[in-house]
Amino acid sequence: MTATAEIQALKEAHRKTWASGDYPRVAELVTDVGERIVDRAGVKPGSEVLDVAAGTGNAAIPAARAGAHVVAVDLTPELFLAGRSRALDAGVEIEWITADAEDLPFEDERFDYVLSSLGVQFVPRHEIVARELLRVCRPGGTIALGNWAADSYIGRFWTIMGPYLPAPSSYASPPAGWGRVEHVEQLFADYPVQLSFERCALDFEAESPAAFIDFMAGSYGPLVGARNKLSGDGRWEPLRNELIALSDKMNTADNGHFRASSEYLVALVGKLT
Repeated sequence: MTATAEIQALKEAHRKTWASGDYPRVAELVTDVGERIVDRAGVKPGSEVLDVAAGTGNAAIPAARAGAHVVAVDLTPELFLAGRSRALDAGVEIEWITADAEDLPFEDERFDYVLSSLGVQFVPRHEIVARELLRVCRPGGTIALGNWAADSYIGRFWTIMGPYLPAPSSYASPPAGWGRVEHVEQLFADYPVQLSFERCALDFEAESPAAFIDFMAGSYGPLVGARNKLSGDGRWEPLRNELIALSDKMNTADNGHFRASSEYLVALVGKLT
């Protein structure tokens, strides 16, 4: 069994990663994912909703606008300041709680809907978080997840970053797994659920491929960490160049600007009664 201290050290590293840079700026680029899963879940007024790995509330806020009572949890409370500000601007109330997605602080079958927008795929142990999502969902309820597809622009982004960074812990599942239908099916294979899937996409835009990578290198926690770690030994520029090359390859814009579509997988997990 993996030592508790080792797991906690990994989670503290994850917290620091997502607190670095300026993730709220990145979150503003991907609000469509949260809107989509709330819509696909069919969140109803008066229902109880949990947004797991909520970040700045991309799923929590549209769920609250739909009239639900929403609890948002994340391991990185530093993101709640931006989340509270966004919720205030949207005219909704959300309860924000610092919590570990692998050990949710709620009783069994508490929520009608359990949501996560580009969040649970970064939780280290996929089997454990899948079990927790089901545990807190009521029979007849719905779990709705949106995660980057493994073969999407962002999925390829991670693939390029991988060789430049330390190997992940043996017990930590790759984030891209949640973007594969077969992986999600395997995670829930032993539970009484009904699964459905949909691939959707959103566009990233910037003045140029290089401008987008530089924006991400200053805002997106994992790339901020990579830049800081690699700059000292001369490996940051090769990684940056590879990411720019990927962005240029996937660019569909004209006149030197940048636009790339990145697909994400929407998974609906209906918990049977």
